[in-house]
Amino acid sequence: MQIHPTNYGLPAATKLQEIGYNHLAIVRVIKSRIIQKEALKIVETAQQITGVNPGLKVSLMCTPNICSKSKALLQKEGIELIYVQ
Repeated sequence: MQIHPTNYGLPAATKLQEIGYNHLAIVRVIKSRIIQKEALKIVETAQQITGVNPGLKVSLMCTPNICSKSKALLQKEGIELIYVQ
């Protein structure tokens, strides 16, 4: 189920999807690789979501095209990666 991002103070272009009870995913399905600079923005988005609702678990739903530094950063911040094709 799609969640409206303005509920969390995020831009309307941000795609959020509910994937379980108290579990949201930031959806970033793009053709190019997710680099560390984008991963930092994803971490900020996740922190903004958990700032509004601390009980939520936040994951990233993306293609497998993600650099190793980005993976390490997201895992360090507790953001689970969910791959889609």
